[in-house]
Formats: sequence, C-alpha cells, structure tokens
Amino acid sequence: MAPDAAEFRAWFRLLETPGLGRAPARVLLAACGSPQAVFEARPETLRSLVGAEITQALGQVPEHFEERVAAALAWCDGGTDRHVITLADAAYPPSLLATADPPLMLYAQGDPARLRLPSLALVGSRSATAQGLDNAHSFAQALGQQGWVVVSGLALGIDGAAHEGALQAGGPGTVAVVGCGLDRCYPPAHRALAQRIAANGVLVSEFAPGMPPLAENFPRRNRIIAGLCQGTVVVEAALRSGSLLTARLAAEAGREVFAVPGSIHAPQSRGCHALIKQGAKLVESAQDILDELRPEAGPVALATRPGRRRTATGEQPALPGLEPAADAGGAAEPPLLAALGHEPCTLDALQARTGWPTAELNAQLLTLELEGRVARLPGGLFQRRSAA
Repeated sequence: MAPDAAEFRAWFRLLETPGLGRAPARVLLAACGSPQAVFEARPETLRSLVGAEITQALGQVPEHFEERVAAALAWCDGGTDRHVITLADAAYPPSLLATADPPLMLYAQGDPARLRLPSLALVGSRSATAQGLDNAHSFAQALGQQGWVVVSGLALGIDGAAHEGALQAGGPGTVAVVGCGLDRCYPPAHRALAQRIAANGVLVSEFAPGMPPLAENFPRRNRIIAGLCQGTVVVEAALRSGSLLTARLAAEAGREVFAVPGSIHAPQSRGCHALIKQGAKLVESAQDILDELRPEAGPVALATRPGRRRTATGEQPALPGLEPAADAGGAAEPPLLAALGHEPCTLDALQARTGWPTAELNAQLLTLELEGRVARLPGGLFQRRSAA
C-alpha cells in the first residue's frame, strides 16, 4: 500500500534531489508541510531555508527520475503485502520517529504493524563461531517466546541465526532491515529466509527498488535497526564492525545496549568485551535482558506468556501422557517438572518423554526458569531446583 501516485512522486523526488540530505529535507517538510508544498514554494522561501544551491537542485527533475519512480511504483503494485510508509504517516514507527535521523520513507514487505511492537535488535559477526550462532538462535527464540519482535539485518552469521530463532519461537516474528532495494535479496543465500520473514514478519528498507547493496548503505541501515528497538544485543563482534556501530547508535538514541561475552582468545569476542568495558550490560542468557527491561518495558504479562497458555475454560493444558504430580505442600506441580524428574536432562530427552514440539517445550522451560524452579546447566542440560 503506497500513497497516491502524485504524493509518492513528490516524496520520491524529494529523496532523489542531488545534494539534499535527510536533515535539510526535514527542515523543508517542517516549514512547508508536505513534499508537494516544497516543490510549489517560492524560490526565495526555499533559499531562506536551505540555501541557493539546494534551491536550484529542487527546481530540476533528477536524472533518470521517471524510470526510477516507475520501477518503485511497479514494485508497490506487485502484491498486497508491499507498503510505503512516509514520515507523515500515522503508521510510521514511533520508536524510529523519536531518533535523531529518521528515514523520510520506508519500504516494507510483510506486516508493517510489527514495526510498532516492542522489539529488540540482535546483531553480530558475519564470521560467527558455532557457539555464537547457537547463542543468537537461542536468545532470539527465548525473546520471541516472551513477546518481543527480534530485529536484525539479514546478514550471514549472527543476523541469520537471530531471524531463524525468532521465526521458530512462534511469537510476533522478526524484522529484517536491509541495505538494498526490496526487489533484491542480499546476501543471495538468504533468499528463502527473506521469503519466510516477509510471510511471518516484515522486510524493511529505506532504499528504493533497484538499489544494489552498496557498502555505504549498511551504516545507514544500522541506524534503523538501532532506532526501531528498545535495546540492542551484540552477540559476537570484532573491534571494527557494523555491529559496534549499531550499538553506538542505540546508546546515542538512549536505548539499552547488551553484550554477550566470549573467549578472550576469539577475535569475534573483542568487540563485545569492549562494549562491556564501556558500560554495556553483560548478558549470559535471555533472562538477563528481560530482567533489565522488566517490568516497565515487558510486552507480555507473565500470566499470558507462551508456556502459560490458557484454554477456553481458563485451565492450563497438561502435557500429553503426563499427569500433574503433587509437590511437598500438596499442590499440583507442572507436568513438565514430573517429566524432568530430579536428575539433569537434555532437551531431546524431555521432548521424547513429553511429545511436545520444541517451541512449546522451550516456552515451558523458560517459564519454569523465570519462576526459579528449573536451572539451565552447561552442556544443554536442565535440572529442577530444590524447593527452598
């Protein structure tokens, strides 16, 4: 869904005007009220706002404008899941609007309502370690199960693992902010992932269809990732990386920054350790993030979190094949604790005992962790905690 053709052309021309950056464009919009009004304004008015050189550029149609605007409109007309959101739209993400440099126009494919939900960014190295990939996936899955939208950049490595974890969580989905037009997929290896995100989340870009993935696009992309979210989690990052830029932009926007520590010998951990030295919160689990953001920022109340689902009668469904056991006080304990027993147990073993899907089992385990009744041990093991 795009603005009408005349309105879209005015926005597009404003963005395509040579030498007109985003800050001067916002000055013009604030003074004139709309892109159409900018191009109808008297030259002396424009000169007083942005100077003679930009005023002259505004009076000329940009090179290749007609073919580029036609390509953008053709993309918009290619499906009902395609949207254009301008700075003037009520649908514009409020968290992004509150940043110092909000994009003037966003292209979106999927469900743009997810851009207005509570969200956290998970970013990191393209050359991730196996442990880093596991961490990104499990963090994203746990956060998704708690009702958070997971935002990342569709890159190889940590970004891809974060998107996958969020998709598997069965929660509100994931947002991929990309550095090219939405008619392209970068990296090409993530084409299938991008299609799944469009179906179960939303792809976002400030770049018009036809824009290739130029290197200079990605720092601009990173400010959108940071700006959309209440916090940014860096899972792995070298000392010089786009992930550290995203973290810095998040901090400058007044958002939380979290970093996952790693081996002192791993180059992928040095960026995270530098962030921690600079004041980022060290996190070892998704629960550390939730503890920092709750209660005021939590998107889902405890009683309605995944893992505490209620049926139409208000009862929590039992695990198939398991009857609730009684604890020492005579109260019924969750069936998952009965399946867990009193010895450390792997997720695979629990799945075999209960028959629950992985996403539901993870949700139940996370709920019990939050209640202090289950501990997560090294090696992927879980064990019930002794009653106090």
